[in-house]
Amino acid sequence: MSLDVRMRTPYAPELELPPVFRPVSLREIGDAFAHAQEIAPDAGAGTLVRVGRFDLVEFAVVLEPEEPLATARRAFYAGVAALVDALAAHAPPEKPIGIDWPDAIRVDGGLVGGARLAWPKRAREDRVPPWLVFGAMIRIVEMAERKPGVLPLGAALEEEGFHELGSGRLVESFARHLLTLTDAWQADGFQAVARSYLSRLPGEPGIERSIDANGNLLVRTAGRRELQTFPLVPALRAPSWLDARTGAPRE
Repeated sequence: MSLDVRMRTPYAPELELPPVFRPVSLREIGDAFAHAQEIAPDAGAGTLVRVGRFDLVEFAVVLEPEEPLATARRAFYAGVAALVDALAAHAPPEKPIGIDWPDAIRVDGGLVGGARLAWPKRAREDRVPPWLVFGAMIRIVEMAERKPGVLPLGAALEEEGFHELGSGRLVESFARHLLTLTDAWQADGFQAVARSYLSRLPGEPGIERSIDANGNLLVRTAGRRELQTFPLVPALRAPSWLDARTGAPRE
């Protein structure tokens, strides 16, 4: 699959991004995911929308796939894997970073954020969609006051040892890793992306995992014929990591 990231407008040097990306900056009250969907038909592939916040990394990137929607959604896995690779590149030594299928990202067991995917509402499963939008949000600084004696679900990069990692550096790193995975997809097929993504899921002895052509997770216990299927589309409709009340990663 090719994720065509040809530019339609000149590159603006707000971030040090590969030249196939065009950054769009929003103020703190902006919504990168919603804005990217709004401008996707005109802005085109490679448009990367970022919100200027100090407590969260919040961004979204427009993609233009060359496959029908049913299979093109696998681009979500490339985005998540690229984001995890970007975090790993800046993590303290031996700091574990993992994924809760399909969309939540954890650092040392604590939820720091996750990703989501959007596509046109009227897009047909058997047709190439005009665009996809991959969005992500990662908590940098813990802002909420935690109650004494309550074990928090969430974590923040700063308290996990990611010192002086601002949102800009993480977005830049994500963009580079996304291009690397996209190139691997084009050269070696989707399995190159699947291997990177699946390696970050929690390990369970005797469990084999794979991703089918429509992006569904397949799970088999070694020595058994039964195959469990976890559909991707329903999981994407309600991000597991997102607090709908606050619009931020769950605490």
